[in-house]
Amino acid sequence: MVRRILRGVLIVLVVLLVLALVVPFLVPVPALTDTRPERELADADSQFIEINGLDLHVKTRGQGEPVFLLLHGFGASLYSWNPVMEPFSQLGRVIAFDRPAFGLTERPLAWEGPNPYSPDAQVDLVIGLLDHFGVDQAILVGNSAGGSVAMQTALTHPGRVSALILVDPAVYTGGGSPTWIRPLLRTPQARRLGPLFVRQIQQRGPQLIEVAWHDPTRITSETLELYKKALQADHWDQALWEFTLASRDLDLDQKLAQFNLPVLVITGDDDRIVPTADSIRLAGELQDASLSVIEAAGHVPHEEKPEAFMDAVRQFLKNLSL
Repeated sequence: MVRRILRGVLIVLVVLLVLALVVPFLVPVPALTDTRPERELADADSQFIEINGLDLHVKTRGQGEPVFLLLHGFGASLYSWNPVMEPFSQLGRVIAFDRPAFGLTERPLAWEGPNPYSPDAQVDLVIGLLDHFGVDQAILVGNSAGGSVAMQTALTHPGRVSALILVDPAVYTGGGSPTWIRPLLRTPQARRLGPLFVRQIQQRGPQLIEVAWHDPTRITSETLELYKKALQADHWDQALWEFTLASRDLDLDQKLAQFNLPVLVITGDDDRIVPTADSIRLAGELQDASLSVIEAAGHVPHEEKPEAFMDAVRQFLKNLSL
């Protein structure tokens, strides 16, 4: 009797394993429609600059010093900085670019050498951009996951970063998938179905954007269209899945004592993505940080309350005597 039960359990397990291995390849993955190469979606003031073999979508404004390099968050693009590009340019030179897998930057699906979607490769892109423009030092301005890239750059290249402006940075919330599940996500089965999962952004995009704002009624149709623009680029879904696979926790919360440069932490008082309390905590744990909490703003105060955002930036620069 026991042998029969064990045999039955074994048969069930084998069947389930076969299904798990085979079924993903039977699920249809229709090709994306109505997509175009990134360059065909560009604006008149767009620049495409090759850095480390990757065609980056870049926009610049202003001149002189200080130099601000802007790093957008997950699901966003350099367009998220539109409300503050001109105010920043009145203070110095501003450079914004689309991080890999977002906006109109090239989306490779095969590569030689380092994974272009990895955190380390993104740090290298920041330094490569500074080198391209002949910039010795810059103030890095990072929103959400872009704040993590800014912080990692300051850690690995301290001589190139004069200050940090961290906007609702994702420090304590971690990044990427749990270590134990990453091998499963890299299986052929997961790689086949992964793009289908990320395509849900097309349906849920507006709701995700609304969560990032304190007052969603302030989101204009133009803002929504700019967020959707990246979803018109060729194989955006596959690239976003590759980005997901390459993401990892940088453990920045364990390295805060290593930051010895001026930092401004800006947060909305109603951030439902990176809790406001996390930004307040970060400002308290960094050695040389100041804090600005913007009223009636969510996860993207530079979009929702650009005037108050820039007031905080100007006060920070005044204190730095820049």
